[in-house]
Amino acid sequence: MSNLIKSSHVVSLDDLRRLELIRKYQPPAKPQEGADPNGPDPQTAALREQILRDAEAEAEERIRQAAEQAEQARRSAEEQIEQWWQERRAQDLEITETARRDGYEQGYAEGRAEAEEAVRQEWTGRIAEAKALLEEAYRIKEQIIQEAEPFLVELSVAIAGKIIDRELERSPEWTIELIRKSLARRREQGLVTLCVAPDQLSFVMAARDELEMAVDSQAELQIVPDPTVTDRGCVIRTSFGSIDARIDTQLEEIKRALLQAAAEAGERGHADEGVSA
Repeated sequence: MSNLIKSSHVVSLDDLRRLELIRKYQPPAKPQEGADPNGPDPQTAALREQILRDAEAEAEERIRQAAEQAEQARRSAEEQIEQWWQERRAQDLEITETARRDGYEQGYAEGRAEAEEAVRQEWTGRIAEAKALLEEAYRIKEQIIQEAEPFLVELSVAIAGKIIDRELERSPEWTIELIRKSLARRREQGLVTLCVAPDQLSFVMAARDELEMAVDSQAELQIVPDPTVTDRGCVIRTSFGSIDARIDTQLEEIKRALLQAAAEAGERGHADEGVSA
């Protein structure tokens, strides 16, 4: 029975990841008229839904195959039992005649009881094995979904990054607001160095007066280009430390937290399975 189920194919998450990497580096499609600018593009949303549908379909297919083969095992067991009984009945006639003739009725009854017990045990074992196959199919389904979670997290964070970048490009004043809020988090005296992307330097310098209002009146604001800042965020350095307000860094922190939450959920699921087992 251990060979009853053989997977016809395995969902390769590596293939899905490679497909997404190809899409990720393609130029973003122009948004359609009437489309929601704050939501993911239709192709990305469709890809995400397709991944989940494929995972569900694969798991359901395995469950269906397991159920079919379990049914086949049950029918086969019934046929074998019926064949055994037919053969046994033929033998019973001879055994009965011999038992009556020789006076071994008790031995005949014991032999019949032993045979019935053997058949019962075999039938019970086949049912237990079919049940185990179905449970394994459900376990594989959960495993497929759990393995897809990290990929979906990375995909979601990448989508969020594209949306943020697009919105900041459409509304440049939001960039100044983000920098102003970052400066206001640490009102310290002395030199406050604001590091921005080189291509954003002139734009940020134009808003210097507004940004100076966010720092302490006894602080000196210095705005400098920093090649390590590649987006519309910033890095703030003072004598007491620094604040990394780059958008990429903040998205990376969000991704790390989501992956950790997914991993902890998976561990809790395994623990629950162990308790139920």
